[in-house]
Amino acid sequence: MLKKPFANSRRQSGVTMVEILVALSVGSFLMIGAVQVYNQSRHAFVINESIARVQETAQFAMDTIEADLRMTSNWGMSSRGSDIEGRSLPLVAQPNPNGLTVPAGGCGAQWALELGRPIEGNDNGYNLTCAAVGGSMPNSDIVTTRRGTVAAMPLENGRLQIQSNRMGGELMDDGVVPALFDPLTSETHNLLVNSYYVANDSPLIPGVPTLRRKTLVTIAGVPTAVDQEVAPGVENMQLMFGVDVDSDNTVDRYVIPGHAILDPADVAFIPGARVIAARIWLVVRGISAEAGITDNTDYRPGNVVLGTYTDNFRRMMVSKTILMRNARS
Repeated sequence: MLKKPFANSRRQSGVTMVEILVALSVGSFLMIGAVQVYNQSRHAFVINESIARVQETAQFAMDTIEADLRMTSNWGMSSRGSDIEGRSLPLVAQPNPNGLTVPAGGCGAQWALELGRPIEGNDNGYNLTCAAVGGSMPNSDIVTTRRGTVAAMPLENGRLQIQSNRMGGELMDDGVVPALFDPLTSETHNLLVNSYYVANDSPLIPGVPTLRRKTLVTIAGVPTAVDQEVAPGVENMQLMFGVDVDSDNTVDRYVIPGHAILDPADVAFIPGARVIAARIWLVVRGISAEAGITDNTDYRPGNVVLGTYTDNFRRMMVSKTILMRNARS
């Protein structure tokens, strides 16, 4: 018997409306879930990226300052700034006894040549004679470090250098070994001077506070103090100096920068006091505000109270104690 054409077609059926609605509902649910997972992942990524950037800024700023603090009092073959001829002398009207080239830039001779004070600072204020770029941040410390390069350097006319041996050293700027030093038993090291401070505003990122420094360089054969940006986002810097007052190579007390026992002009000055350690605090904030940030931290770095912030900027505070490896007798 011949089969009727299309006889089986009546038994075939398509997807029902109910099945279509169920499939759309399941698909929509999965799609909404995927979008939520994506949004949550993206939000977590943005938060982690923001935290990482603040942490990187804090780490970089701390590492930069630490390198100078740790190596203060390094004058090549000598570690006693008071044994360097040609240095500025405290309480003496002539800050440049050997008539060396005063660095251009307005920071003055003492800023570069007062090697008897390899580390000094000012508490909660900017006190350099050369102006702060971007304005100085209120209630933030400043610290100045002086030292020689770790490696011996070639003689260079027009650069402030230290010729040193085991007995002491001498400042020079003419590229000639001083008469009292044997080139075979002495070394030449470039003088390094850095003053770190927090500026209220960054020229690179307007509206953002930043860590800056005045640093001694040589431009066209002339010693010059130039201003450099170090780490945008640093909002406050505080220091305490660990002082040895009895020459036993241990910290007897921690004091603020510029404390009376470290100031030759103060009646409380202790001539034998030496800074052999430093505690440093940095408060760092994000570059941009982030909506919804709640930070209940009461920030109290060093001897200042900054309190809590409600400006939607992410912040963190880091601190470290640094030992001056060359400051001990």
